[in-house]
Amino acid sequence: MDDALPSAPPDERRLHPWSWLFVLLQQLKQFIFPLVALVVFGARRSSGDGDLWASLAPVIGIVVLVVLAILQYFTYRYTIGRDGLTVREGLLHRSRREIPFPRIHNVVVHQSLLHRVFGVAEVKLESAGGAKPEAEMRVLGLREALALEDLVRHRSHDAAAPVAGQDRPERDAGTTLLSLSTGEVLRLGLISNRGMIVVAAGFGAAWQILPENMIEQFFRQGAKQAYGYAEGLHLGWLGGAAGGIALVGIALTLVRLLSVALALSQFHGFRLTEEPRRLMVERGLFARLRTSVARRRIQAWTLHEGVLHRLFKRRSLRIDTAVAEKSGQQDSRALKEVAPVATPEACDTLIGHLLPQVRWPREDWQGVHASARWRLWLPSLAWLLPVTALAAWHIGAWVWLPGLAWIMAAAYAARRQAQRMGWTLDDHLVAVRSGWWSRYWRFAEIDKLQALRLSRSPLDHRLRTATLWLDTAGASGLSAPLALRFVPEAEAVAVHERLTHALAQRRLRW
Repeated sequence: MDDALPSAPPDERRLHPWSWLFVLLQQLKQFIFPLVALVVFGARRSSGDGDLWASLAPVIGIVVLVVLAILQYFTYRYTIGRDGLTVREGLLHRSRREIPFPRIHNVVVHQSLLHRVFGVAEVKLESAGGAKPEAEMRVLGLREALALEDLVRHRSHDAAAPVAGQDRPERDAGTTLLSLSTGEVLRLGLISNRGMIVVAAGFGAAWQILPENMIEQFFRQGAKQAYGYAEGLHLGWLGGAAGGIALVGIALTLVRLLSVALALSQFHGFRLTEEPRRLMVERGLFARLRTSVARRRIQAWTLHEGVLHRLFKRRSLRIDTAVAEKSGQQDSRALKEVAPVATPEACDTLIGHLLPQVRWPREDWQGVHASARWRLWLPSLAWLLPVTALAAWHIGAWVWLPGLAWIMAAAYAARRQAQRMGWTLDDHLVAVRSGWWSRYWRFAEIDKLQALRLSRSPLDHRLRTATLWLDTAGASGLSAPLALRFVPEAEAVAVHERLTHALAQRRLRW
């Protein structure tokens, strides 16, 4: 389709006139490091031999990016038809993409702070396959973006209806299933560990970018200054230990405050609404995000309850959806968290509403094989024993005391985890639960299962146990596995045969 494209239809639409600016900003983010390198090395070279071209290289690079951004505005067109969208783009290498409405599984409307200043939004149309979205419209006017989102969500059959018309009916706000107050968002920040993730990512980036000796010198100088300050106070070992604990407490408090700030930024005004056959989430303080997904695209569910969740009597509910992944990574804008934080009763009510044919919560949990207790303990024992022995050899035999205490604690945790592990199955749902310190409930409708895998290790053969792995579309590495582990072999084979028969008789719904 590169050389013989049909003539442009008269109802083609352009992006917003300011779209070139946002395309330019996106390109500058991608090429910021090469441009900085050109500025630094070009300045050094020009100061040495007066090379004018070296100093002009960053300016030329920015001018090229500006030209490309403006060309994209003039060459990008989209048409709203009766059955789908047509997207045309390119100047020398031209292309036309037809996107049927049924193929669009997720619609994302994103507004950063700069978007809100200019009254525009970025629209992303995602499908269940492919490594990138079906279309990225960067950017549209906010009114056009919301109207296009509304059209796609409702699978409109009126191709002639203007997207930004004045006499278009008011948007349906949908039925609110869950909304988070500011207090709930603050609880989410205290429960979550987003601050630690940001700190770890920043430390890793600094370690990769900055010279290694600079980071080492920074920590060494900081340790020397702290030691000199403590020595000047003439504190004993008890006071020094108390001061160290206080510093660690302050650091943890600052990280937790960062988590609260991130939660407020991302989840302020969170609202989950239900429309015919779709769910929609709107959230964000500075940058507003609207994302929706068809209910039939939900493949699996994960209910999570950590230690801090139990302290605040809260849980979180996530879903796996059959939408595209970007470069093998889950898109942070996709609808994943149906309930970032909610009471257990609210989570159960939400599950019962969205899965009316499913009975939840369940009481008919089947336990696992008795060997699960020591088999869960084996991985910890495999590294704790040699590490403790090595430390005792270098430091002293007294190291065996904390080492053995740690080994016993791991044995206790494995026993408690084995007691909580279980699975349940009926004609509509298969579910597993796991964890003790951090608890998970993972479940999926039988109609959403795509593959079954029955596996037995040499240890399983000896103990007559097996593991049944259940695969669904859209599962991410962040989700707990949907697997029946440490199940007696006869039960695992019976469940495998039952599910195999059910999948052969039913049509896959995704």
